Amino acid sequence: MKMVGAQVAAARIAKGMTQRALAEELHIDVETIASIEQGRRVLMPNVAEQMDRILGLPGVLSVAANKMPEVDMIPAWAEEYFASEAEALALSWYDTVLVPGLLQTEEYARAVFSCRVPYMGEEKIELQTARRIKRQEILHRRIPPTLGFIVSETALRDRLGGDDVHREQLRHLRDCADRPAISLQVLPLGLTAHAGLTGPFILLETPDHQRLAYSETQRGSILVRDPNEVSILAQKYAMLRSQALNVAQTKGLLDRLLGES
Repeated sequence: MKMVGAQVAAARIAKGMTQRALAEELHIDVETIASIEQGRRVLMPNVAEQMDRILGLPGVLSVAANKMPEVDMIPAWAEEYFASEAEALALSWYDTVLVPGLLQTEEYARAVFSCRVPYMGEEKIELQTARRIKRQEILHRRIPPTLGFIVSETALRDRLGGDDVHREQLRHLRDCADRPAISLQVLPLGLTAHAGLTGPFILLETPDHQRLAYSETQRGSILVRDPNEVSILAQKYAMLRSQALNVAQTKGLLDRLLGES
């Protein structure tokens, strides 16, 4: 991002333009130009294309924006997990207040990122949404991983993004529930015992059969490799499966929610 930003600054100066003049040509804030040039903001492909035209460049910035390594576009703490997720043999995901990311529709994902505080801005929301949908490519592998999801009923009843987004998300979950490689279970409201009160987590098996766990917090995340710690989370997941509705009951609940939506 810093390298691309430096290229923008060099091309702008060579053209004899100030940051404000370039911003006016692009119809964006001058602060946005400053952030891009300082490497604090991703150069979006559509903006890069306009910059190439204005600065007289032969597609240089467009290539840079479209070929930006993913490692430079996501937080460092998530890089290793995303790499492991993309090639996982098996994945077990427990979530408390959201539909798991791999099962989100595009509109639902956009609504989730729009809820972030402080507000991240439209460009970053679109970037994050596109990245989340791209991660779902693992669902369409020739031989998909074995996937298990346990999601709180609360996540199914909240209407993030509005009624239409909610209904589309429920329909998508109902379709996913019929896929042979996916086990989807709902943790119902009104439990008297709950093994997942300390928050969401993901269990993952790599191609070399290493078992990892991943957990996100408000301001970061942790990738767990210690076999003892992974075992504790695996035990939690096993207990959650016994406390959740089974697969058939989950399909019935989704059908009822769709009837109510």
